[in-house]
Amino acid sequence: MKTRRQFLGQASCAAVSSIPILSTLLNLRLAGSVAAVTAPTAGQYRALVCIFQSGGNDSFNMLTPYSGASATAASAFAEYTASRSDLALGQAQLTEIHPTNTPGRTFGVHGGMPQLAALFESGNAAFVANVGTLIEPVLNRTQVAQATKRLPLGLYSHSDQIEQWQTSVPHSRSGVGWAGKMADLIKSVNATQTVSMNISTDGSNVWQTGVTDAEYAVDSGNDNDPTGGAVALSGYAQDYAANAFVDATSGAIDSQLALEYTNLLQQTFQKKRRGARDAYALYSTATAGALPGNVVFPNTSVGRQLQQVAKAIAGRTALGAVRQTFFVNRGGWDHHSNTLALQAAMLPEIDAALGAFWTQLGLLGVQPNVTIFSASDFGRTLTSNSQGSDHAWGGNAYVVGGSVLGRKIYGSYPSLAVNPDSGPEVNPLDTGRGRLIPTTSCDQFFAEMALWLGVPTSSLPLILPNIGNFYAGSGAPLGFLA
Repeated sequence: MKTRRQFLGQASCAAVSSIPILSTLLNLRLAGSVAAVTAPTAGQYRALVCIFQSGGNDSFNMLTPYSGASATAASAFAEYTASRSDLALGQAQLTEIHPTNTPGRTFGVHGGMPQLAALFESGNAAFVANVGTLIEPVLNRTQVAQATKRLPLGLYSHSDQIEQWQTSVPHSRSGVGWAGKMADLIKSVNATQTVSMNISTDGSNVWQTGVTDAEYAVDSGNDNDPTGGAVALSGYAQDYAANAFVDATSGAIDSQLALEYTNLLQQTFQKKRRGARDAYALYSTATAGALPGNVVFPNTSVGRQLQQVAKAIAGRTALGAVRQTFFVNRGGWDHHSNTLALQAAMLPEIDAALGAFWTQLGLLGVQPNVTIFSASDFGRTLTSNSQGSDHAWGGNAYVVGGSVLGRKIYGSYPSLAVNPDSGPEVNPLDTGRGRLIPTTSCDQFFAEMALWLGVPTSSLPLILPNIGNFYAGSGAPLGFLA
């Protein structure tokens, strides 16, 4: 009879469909015992930064055809213009990029994102085309219409698709995210556990929620006070203050935290409060220093959040961290109307903050050690709904970093032809109104980054339960990280 250690040790990505979702503390502890993660040597710090654009980014205007033919048209740009009608951008509103792996074709990045385009051209950024939630490969609209393939729950639903992008569990509802599972498995490589491996600048999120660990949330500041930082217990000052009331309150909190309880619930609550106090003290000290180079981060939501991320990366040694993830969120992308104007205002916010952050990473000497990626609920319809677009499925994402094998478009950029309401099918990926079936799964996208962060191939099924339907376990899932 096989032991549980032998069973998990022999479970390959190709056989993942036979492995149930590991949602219990017992199983994740068992998984952690066989993860075989070795502590990195000096200089091997690595971090993932997720920039989530909640609401559903219309990403076929973020990355568009520019020149050359598609699979269904001699001019991919003319096809894009016809399908998008009043949502189409003119070539003068795009920055042309030249991928090295799309011979005969060039693409356009939204004109509001010139720094992303420059990062792409310099080889420090790439795009992942037509990526989305999938349980198993879906090849055409007939398989969707006839339900011959298992489809994600709640397609086109904000809440379901946000959850699935953050959990990579599209076949059931879950409150445990894939970054949270990674922390459950590999957090022990960090020298201390006082501050979580997972840090959020936008409060609680599913992506970083694990079974044994959760995110450490920090304040990103606001328009009037962009300072932000760690959040103390209410009424508590670490070193007390020259204020009688705060002195008294802080002293009372310390006295209360020193108490011991026999009741399990009280013990757990007390442990959490002590942990919050200790994390605040460590994080505040580790991130107190000024960042080098006087980089000016935009005083915007994303700018302030990425500045907090930079401070945490700068303080990584004091935090005892060699592995970290960061969650950044910018809402407001549900553009059912006025799409072009709203994107023209919002995409430059992402771009300016990304540019400042990249410069800061260079001054910190960690550009090869940090990978930034975008995510959103879903793509949007190619067709217009009175100058807006509706919820769809596959969309485009970007990745930025010194370890990114850039100037390439990974996956398969789809035909943007829209099938007519009646008559012959033009584009098998169009399920109606330009809702495109993803040709790359979220699992492939996430697996690439999980492996880079240090998750062993044999442990991928514990984090991404459907990965075996898309990746056989050898080589790179997509190949965009060195």
